[in-house]
Amino acid sequence: MTTIPARLARTAQISSSPHEARRRVLKLYRDWYRGAPEICSIYALNVSPAFVRHCIRQHFEQNRYVSDTRVIDVLLQKGQQEYQETMNCWKQLDHVMGVLLQPKGRPPRTFLQKFYEGRDEDAVLPAATGILNPKTL
Repeated sequence: MTTIPARLARTAQISSSPHEARRRVLKLYRDWYRGAPEICSIYALNVSPAFVRHCIRQHFEQNRYVSDTRVIDVLLQKGQQEYQETMNCWKQLDHVMGVLLQPKGRPPRTFLQKFYEGRDEDAVLPAATGILNPKTL
């Protein structure tokens, strides 16, 4: 499939209100959502469009509670750039699968980070359940 790179190009915009930022976020989400079948066909993914849509939703849900319009504008610009690169086939299969399969969670903390916080979850013993084993009576 031939793509026209300028078709997906967007200028950087600044949201004047949270309402406008929300409208732009929903538009970007719809673009990604509608592009899921095309992403599966372009990259010959072995996953269904429903799974791609699920991953897209997870990425949007990670930033659900961002309320600063400037931060939202930056996230929108990055999301639009990712969408353009994905739809124009400027990525390799490994890039797309890395985004889909690699959840971005909290990085694991080292021992020193836990020590500085005053926590060591590994050293804490589980609490007693309060249930007696009938075999011991």
